[in-house]
Amino acid sequence: MFFNRDKLLSPGQLKRLSEHKYSSEGKTLLDQVLQPWWNFLVSRTPLWLAPNLITVIGLFVNVVTTLLLVLYSPDAKSNAPWWVFVLCALGLFIYQSLDAIDGKQARRTGTSSPLGELFDHGCDSVSTVFVALSACIAVNLGEYPSWMFFQCFAAITLFYCAHWQAYVSGTLRFGRIDVTEAQFTIIGIHMVSAVCGTGIWATKILNFELKQWEVMFGSLVGIYLLQRTLAVILTGGIGKNGSSVAGTSVLSPVIPLSLVVVPAYIIYRKSTNLLYENNPVLYIMSFGLVGAKVTNRLVVAHMTRNEMDYLDSSLVGPLMLFLNQYFNFFFDEYYVLWISLIWVSIDLFRYSSQVCIEICDHMHIMLFRITPSTIPQATTNKNVIPEEAIGISLSMVEDTAPLLEQDDDDDIVLLQCVQRFHHLASFYRQSRCLNEILQVK
Repeated sequence: MFFNRDKLLSPGQLKRLSEHKYSSEGKTLLDQVLQPWWNFLVSRTPLWLAPNLITVIGLFVNVVTTLLLVLYSPDAKSNAPWWVFVLCALGLFIYQSLDAIDGKQARRTGTSSPLGELFDHGCDSVSTVFVALSACIAVNLGEYPSWMFFQCFAAITLFYCAHWQAYVSGTLRFGRIDVTEAQFTIIGIHMVSAVCGTGIWATKILNFELKQWEVMFGSLVGIYLLQRTLAVILTGGIGKNGSSVAGTSVLSPVIPLSLVVVPAYIIYRKSTNLLYENNPVLYIMSFGLVGAKVTNRLVVAHMTRNEMDYLDSSLVGPLMLFLNQYFNFFFDEYYVLWISLIWVSIDLFRYSSQVCIEICDHMHIMLFRITPSTIPQATTNKNVIPEEAIGISLSMVEDTAPLLEQDDDDDIVLLQCVQRFHHLASFYRQSRCLNEILQVK
């Protein structure tokens, strides 16, 4: 049977998850700049489009465009056509935009739920792997396998640590420079490769190639983000005696992460057939999806306030590679790597699907559809004029919220809010008059 006979989530976990409230702090530099674009985009989104469907469409575009790049450069050092880089940049921009509006769409349609938060973070964990890979391929970092290994696993580790500190503190924190800035930096890298060719990254400045400078700069930013995250973790959690939200040690999540990163490094270094060097993309995808699965389990542990298990079924993939090395490469490592990737992909999909199904059953909601009862409607009375007919847009109400989040002068913000509510009041009076006329008729 594809799904487990036993439930992955206990009744207690489901109850605590349904009580979970999303908590976040901080805004990045680009978030404030992009708010008008996101508000415009969500205002043009149909009300029947489910937020989770928006997220998965963005992820699909991001993954497909990256796989197209992988098809042309499986070793991360072969040249790809310029238009592939343009598609990758566009795919990442689409994913970033859709990922930013799914929460807005949920609030707009009244369908906000813990499932939406979990689904969003789950898609982000998968996207992190493919975005990091595409950035490495765009600069031909496969020519420096160790640098590529570090770059990709640093991205996976940083994403995991962000949710680790949320597991400890109960709040997901964003810095002034964070994921949005990283995404647009990679979009820029793709566009440079499209316009100038990947050869430009081999240009030397002070005895280092541009691609190496890019990794060093990314490393400095990563170290800054990591120390900020670890500072929160080591300060202590919100649980009893400074424990995590689940009452466990704040350091316990380091074990599942280590079971992904350490074997990946050992197998890479111990392979006499240069498994990683010859197949860097396959290798990172295989271990990266294990990292995505472990991160998903950490998010579930946070939202259900439950202890996180150290071992995971996705580790069977890396275990196959390890045992094959231990027994002197009884099978060709290349084929074992493919089997590992297939196993991990199926295991991640199975786990994610079953968790979503269990939550949907518990909360009586649908994953990719909005139930008719939750879609905002003016009324069922046929004599009442629909809001579209009188020009009222639900997005007009929502658009006032971002104004309060900006750093503009308070008087300007207040004036803008008063003006918008004045327009809404005017539309409301007109609709009442028209409605009364119809009722008289």
